[in-house]
Amino acid sequence: MDWDLCLLGGCFLTLLSLFALKLRLRKPVHSGLQELPCLPSFPLIGSLLSLRSVHPPHVLFKKLQEEYGQTYSLMMGSHRVVVVNQYVHAKEVLLKKGKIFAGRPRTVTTDVLTRDGKDIAFGDYSATWKFHRKVVHGALHMFGQGTASIEKIICTQAQSLCSVMLEKATSEACVDLSPDLARVVTNVICSLCFNSTYPMGDPEFEAILLYSQGIVDTVAKDSLVDIFPWLQLFPNADLRLLKQCVSTRDKLLHQKYEEHKAQYSDNLQRDLIDALLRAKRNAQNNNTAEMSSEPLGLSDDHILMTVGDIFGAGVETTVTVLRWAIIYLIYHPEVQKRIQDEMDSNLGRDRSPLLSDRGSLPYLEATIREVLRIRPVSPLLIPHVALQDTSLGNFKVRKGTRVIVNLWSLHYDEKEWKHPELFDPGRFLNREGTGLSKPSSSYMPFGAGVRVCLGEALAKMELFIFLAWILQRFTFSSPAGQPPPSLEGKFGVVLQPAKYKVTVTPRWRAF
Repeated sequence: MDWDLCLLGGCFLTLLSLFALKLRLRKPVHSGLQELPCLPSFPLIGSLLSLRSVHPPHVLFKKLQEEYGQTYSLMMGSHRVVVVNQYVHAKEVLLKKGKIFAGRPRTVTTDVLTRDGKDIAFGDYSATWKFHRKVVHGALHMFGQGTASIEKIICTQAQSLCSVMLEKATSEACVDLSPDLARVVTNVICSLCFNSTYPMGDPEFEAILLYSQGIVDTVAKDSLVDIFPWLQLFPNADLRLLKQCVSTRDKLLHQKYEEHKAQYSDNLQRDLIDALLRAKRNAQNNNTAEMSSEPLGLSDDHILMTVGDIFGAGVETTVTVLRWAIIYLIYHPEVQKRIQDEMDSNLGRDRSPLLSDRGSLPYLEATIREVLRIRPVSPLLIPHVALQDTSLGNFKVRKGTRVIVNLWSLHYDEKEWKHPELFDPGRFLNREGTGLSKPSSSYMPFGAGVRVCLGEALAKMELFIFLAWILQRFTFSSPAGQPPPSLEGKFGVVLQPAKYKVTVTPRWRAF
């Protein structure tokens, strides 16, 4: 009996010692740190009741600062989420501790979209992911990102856009530019990925537009199935539509990929898929020497989901920014005129704009930056996940916590921006107005750090060339007797403007 008590007491003391040791080991991380303020939370549903609002999430999260401070937490079902509304903590998440916060949450919809995280945007941070990104980065470099090949692709589509716009301007009092913008931007991506372009009405092209819109619409709904995965056991129309759209997308991608593999040659590089195939093979040949541990390879799924990423992130985002840009030019005709005067002075009407003209068109560049600030295409960056226990400022952050950087709050922070609600491209110019400046480090429309958008350079090229070409040739205004387009965006995968029509007036006929 005494022996049993001694044994029991010894076990108890051992467990107590292990527990104390664990606390001591964790103490350096959490010593002196505070718990984040948290929205009211209830069992099972978390903080969902506190998130009911007429405001879209990015605006609501900004407003909640008044009660909970600039950085606070909430519960989405069983998942703890930290919302960051200030640059100091955003910099810590994205840059200073970028690798610690580099994880991605697994959700039902993103798993369907990416074949269980085999893409770049939603794939979790790991050795395979880093290898994957390295291969994709190398492929983009080999294909010539930022060089004449991509510039020629964009300029070809810009010329096509201008031709269609001139035709419509002479036959219609007001036009919806969205379909034409979607066509040329999609064709840039198709040319980049597949070495092919499509006319409007082509069955394959229409299928691309249809499945792309279906994916955007369903993913944008932020389905409850992502908070409560067990709901997928029940009929779900949105999830069913998403699976149908992804199936259509994957059939097309698989067909293109198989064609490229069959025709592959080390001496042939027509597009990004060829470049990805070459980069993948080169990387695999050097993999063992470089990685030294276990070899890392990329499956066909990784390559297919990379192309899917480029379509998903490269079309809707660029089209949305172009649509917002036209809206703000309509609201601010003086900005539109100044851009055109700048172009007339530096380019004239004898030639079309090139990427090399960026330095001589600072006001156009500043306008693009201001559009990306005042209407960030993705107001809430894709959530990050803490891969270990860590801290954010003076606050504890535990492993597995999801972190949302509210770009909207950063871009509207009155401590960082003077009159942030006003559209003012001049804020991005130097005092002389002859060059660009960065008035605040809180400006990060493409994210930053380990998870920065891989297509940032391509997007900037497209925005500059498309806007330069159309503003050199056309002036935009609201149709007579109609109010200007709404500035209220529709929150989703991207912050989309409502549908609108414009009057397109050619500046001259001979082009």
